[in-house]
Amino acid sequence: MQKQQILVISGALALLLGLYFFGPTVGPAKKEQKPVVVDSGTAFTIEKYRLLALSQITPAKKAYADSVENAYKNDKSEEAVHTYLHKLSTFWRDTVGDPVLHYFYESQVAELDNTEKSLTFAAHSILGYLPFERSHDLQHWLADKGKELFEKALKINAANDSTIVGLGGCLMYGAHEDEGGNPMEGILKVREVAARDSNFIFAQYMLGVGGVISKQYDRAVVRFTKVVNAQPNNLEAMFKLAEACELAGQKAEAIGWYEKINQRVENRELKMELSKRIESLKKG
Repeated sequence: MQKQQILVISGALALLLGLYFFGPTVGPAKKEQKPVVVDSGTAFTIEKYRLLALSQITPAKKAYADSVENAYKNDKSEEAVHTYLHKLSTFWRDTVGDPVLHYFYESQVAELDNTEKSLTFAAHSILGYLPFERSHDLQHWLADKGKELFEKALKINAANDSTIVGLGGCLMYGAHEDEGGNPMEGILKVREVAARDSNFIFAQYMLGVGGVISKQYDRAVVRFTKVVNAQPNNLEAMFKLAEACELAGQKAEAIGWYEKINQRVENRELKMELSKRIESLKKG
């Protein structure tokens, strides 16, 4: 399947949006860290990625990570494993600023806890980050991991609509179904929930994402408009709506939404990039 990036806004604006919405995960440390470049010519594995990431951090940071990994491998008591996994999750998030490895270890913590709350929290965290990951391989791996967590949560509570929508979202972003993977399978799962409850905003949001994936941009505008009307302070949904308007050829509406966003954010760099986007649309 051809991998699709859902967030089409590119360059500096996309990076700033990721920092704006996921500062604690990809915050200041990320700026100091060289991005881990995955070799697309070989099969991706999280272990290859981890070793590459380790090779790019300072010796002191690597020594700490190695010491925790070694302790984790040598002490298999449940309490100790939980502690070590949490330390590694926190290290990659706070000290290095690598969201992929943060979510890798966080998902292991959730699987060890094996409660609906822990599994869905980790899965929803991954799902929220997916549109901001620019590497196809990493986005694909994260989508698969989120799918696994949502499926485990559904075994505990099969009636949780939020979990069903989350699973559908991961499929939209490229997670494999047993048959090979198809974003439409994810869209169908979300539609089933929306059909039962048209006011379920999370389902409307993910159907907006599905509209972008399937290039039904007018429908995406309708879905994201519902979300923004119900949650007027949801800036991420507002960005999605502005983008959907742009993709649908509704330039005036896109400009209007970008201007509204620009009035509400305080980050100077983000405001500058939004202004550039607005000017580009006006000229085009």
